[in-house]
Amino acid sequence: MSADPFDQRLAAASGRLASLRPGLESRGTWPLATRFDHSPEASWGPRETLAHLEEMLSFWLGETERILDRVEGGAPPVFGRQATEAVRLAIIGRDRTLPIRELCARVDAGIERWRRRWAELDEAARRRTGSHVTRGELTVTDSANRFVVDHLDEHLDQLAEATDRGSTAG
Repeated sequence: MSADPFDQRLAAASGRLASLRPGLESRGTWPLATRFDHSPEASWGPRETLAHLEEMLSFWLGETERILDRVEGGAPPVFGRQATEAVRLAIIGRDRTLPIRELCARVDAGIERWRRRWAELDEAARRRTGSHVTRGELTVTDSANRFVVDHLDEHLDQLAEATDRGSTAG
């Protein structure tokens, strides 16, 4: 295993998803949430959560590439999004109808893409900065920790709770 803390957390998340997968798949077809937007009334089940993880891993890798492509000496690029973004919700709405096995495979592929790309980055690249739409200037490392592994862990907690309860969508 890598000595890099970010990579270790990604590896742990991949292992955790693998351990949750049998419980998610054995349940059969999880119900679709009746509301899966950003409002307090929203209730995401495993299908929405996995669809979100799939799209968010890809989204944040792309946003990291924006920061990495910054022209030396240029202003930090603006990156990120807000929870209300229509494209985000449209992707979740589309992909939440896929089988759980496919959603898990896509999330795992997203984690592996992050691990491969992270291994290619040296410390200088990881210190590059961008200007997040609401949080201001962040390094690649800070952004990856907050928007990728912290967020991934939060949603894996939700999936673990859902498998313990048997259902969450409403």
